[in-house]
Amino acid sequence: MQRRRWPIWAYYAIAVIVFVLDFVTKKIIDRNVQENTEQIKVLGNFFVISHIRNRGAAFGILQDQRWFFILITLIVVSAIIWYLHRSYRNGRGVLLFGLGMVLGGAVGNFLDRSLFGEVVDFLQFNFGSYTFPLFNVADCGIVCGVGLVILDALLNQKQENEPNDNGEQTRERGEQPTA
Repeated sequence: MQRRRWPIWAYYAIAVIVFVLDFVTKKIIDRNVQENTEQIKVLGNFFVISHIRNRGAAFGILQDQRWFFILITLIVVSAIIWYLHRSYRNGRGVLLFGLGMVLGGAVGNFLDRSLFGEVVDFLQFNFGSYTFPLFNVADCGIVCGVGLVILDALLNQKQENEPNDNGEQTRERGEQPTA
């Protein structure tokens, strides 16, 4: 029985959903939470809404490297679109869903960096005295999407290495199935 495959535009719709959620939440935070001072406790001290502007990458590394990030993001977005189309024929939904999430997050942060030279980060988690670096919805889309891509790779590797009904190893990576 063949699985039903989503149309390719559905994976772009996932990217648009992540992008729109990121855009809207950043605008809400920008307008309603005072930068660098105000904190809104959501779950005690564990989860707090805050507001900072990050001119770097994850964890604030590579500060003020705007053009580097713009160039890298253009390359990554192009590669994701190419790989999404290439992988669509295989019908691996977990991979395609993950790529859509990464695409939406990458475009969300790209827009901020290209227009403003920085991104708005506002999700803060505290673990005792340790504060995890602030992040945003685009970052969540990227991390969750990468997690799905890794999950797909692990699931596919397991399927490729399972023995078939004859007790023989199924095809190795790159080998064509035999008749």
